[in-house]
Parts: sequence; structure tokens; C-alpha cells
Amino acid sequence: MVQKSLVLMADLYGCPNRCRHCWIGHMPNRQMGQEADRWIVDYFKPFFEKITFYSWLREPDFCSDYRERWNRDNQLCVNSKPERFELASFWRLVRDPEYVFFLKEVGVKKVQLTYFGMEDMTDRYIGRRGAFHELLRATDILITNQIAPRWQVFINEENKEQIPQLLDLADNLQLKEKCALFGGSFEFFVHCGSCEGENRSLYHIRIEKDHIPEKIKPYYLNYDTALTEQECCELLGEDTSHMRYHNQEEIVLFVSNTYDVYFNFTHMTDAWKIGNLKNTQPEEMVRKIVEEDTDALNATKTITVKDLVEKYGNRHSKKVFFIGDYKAYLLNCFLEKAEK
Repeated sequence: MVQKSLVLMADLYGCPNRCRHCWIGHMPNRQMGQEADRWIVDYFKPFFEKITFYSWLREPDFCSDYRERWNRDNQLCVNSKPERFELASFWRLVRDPEYVFFLKEVGVKKVQLTYFGMEDMTDRYIGRRGAFHELLRATDILITNQIAPRWQVFINEENKEQIPQLLDLADNLQLKEKCALFGGSFEFFVHCGSCEGENRSLYHIRIEKDHIPEKIKPYYLNYDTALTEQECCELLGEDTSHMRYHNQEEIVLFVSNTYDVYFNFTHMTDAWKIGNLKNTQPEEMVRKIVEEDTDALNATKTITVKDLVEKYGNRHSKKVFFIGDYKAYLLNCFLEKAEK
């Protein structure tokens, strides 16, 4: 038996959105088989004493029978129970009046909603017309039912002028005051996300640190530790270590709707694929998981951080990064070039 606990997150139903920031990347929407959930758990049962199962990898509760689905997720778990976190389906919130009551039943106190600017910008980045107004309606539904909304805002060079307008909108709607009435806390925070998945294609418009509006800086996530790409290169320029991703007490796996399996380290590309549940024997799959044996992780042993900076870093760039995200960006540049 593997001593570490296992978390399985499977893309059973897909997602209504095609967000341009999605760090795991876009996948086709397709429903997995009716018994796929149990089959996936049974695949790993002989090897792990503790298994937590989630039937979503992207939009949670993106199925009409979400109550039964949540109960089934709980039943499929082994010596564990799934958590709700602060995620919910805003698509469902505005279409199903019963959904918010379900959220309250399972103990949800706060729900994160993601914006990319004002109406046209947010609709375009989410990939659906009307998404912006759905987010506002979802905000109102949550507050009416004493669940606090948490506005997450992604910023880049294209939308930077609109982000202060979003902050003004939140103030005009008195979201902080409305949440305080029931003991909740409205949150507004800004960042540009990692540079993985779909967000990698936005590197060219990644915001420069000096271009973050002054009004937004107090709301920028961990602004004090944010660096320019130039500063990242300077800090890492003599780093002769190798990047190392490693699971601690818990192993989290993403299972695509075609049964490909990935660690939750970064985006879901071929280099990061551990294997396919339908094509790989369970013993071999578990070995690769435990030994962290994937093409990407093996490749990290062949190149130092210093080499990554020399090959892929831009020492003149003022684009903003956190140091960990920047290292991941460099490594994925290396892996993508190797794949080609």
C-alpha cells in the first residue's frame, strides 16, 4: 500500500466556459461513461488506503443532478470525504434557483467569481456572451443567501484600464457593506495568473509591474513578492540547481475525459502525462506515480535553472511574475521546444 493519500479529480462533465486564463488548458467537452467514476476509483483502490474523489476538474457541479452527484462523490471516497472549497458554478447559479440552497446545505460560505474587466472584456475572456452579467447576478444571488462572493480579477496589458472600474463597481454595489450585514467578508483581489495552459498564449500582453494601476496595487495578490522578469533572471541567473516537483503527504491527480492522468503540478500536456488508465496496467501506473516518473520530471534532471534562464529568459522584460511561476514558465518553454 502507498502511504500517501490520493486525490482524484476527474473531468466527468466538462465546462461551460473557455476561459483564456485557464491554467490547465482547454479540453473538448464530453461526458465520461456512467460508471467511469467507480471504475477510476476501483483502479486505484488496491494501492491506496485513502482516496478522495471529485467528479469535476474544471467547473464544479456542471451536471443537473448535482445533489446526487455530490452524494456519490462522497460514497466513492475511501476513508476520506471531498471538500467544497470556495468554488461553485456561476453558470448554474443563474439558471437553477435551487442550486444556491444546495451550496448552503453543504456548508459553502464563500464563492469565487472570476472577472477580466468590464462586460465585453469579461465575456470575451470567458468565452461566452452574457458571462459578465451572469457574474453580477451570481454575486447578488450569493449575497441574498448569505454566501460571500470573492471577486478574482485577472489583469494584463489589454485590460489594465478596466480593472479600477471593476473596483469602483464593487464599491458602488456596496458589496462589502452587504456582506458585513450577515457577518460575511467580500474580497476583491487581482493577479495575472501563472504562465501555463491557455495563459501562456497571453505572455505577449502579460502586464509590466510598473503598469499595474496605483489604485489596484493594494489588491494585487502578494504584491510585495511580485517581481519583474528581469529581476527573476537576475535572481536565478547563477542557480545551478534543477527544478523539482514533488508530492508530499498527498498526491493529487487530474484525470481527463479520455482517461489521461497528470499530476496537478502544471498544465496538462504530453510531456506531463503520467499515462492513460485504459492503456496502462495499474501496477505500472502506480509505480510511475510513486516514483514521479514522467517525461517532464525526468527532463528536469538534464537542465539547470541557470541554463533555463540563459535559453528562455528575457533579461530586459518588465513583465510581472512570482518566482515560482516564472521557473515553471521557463521549464515549460524548454519542454515545448523539446517536443517540437
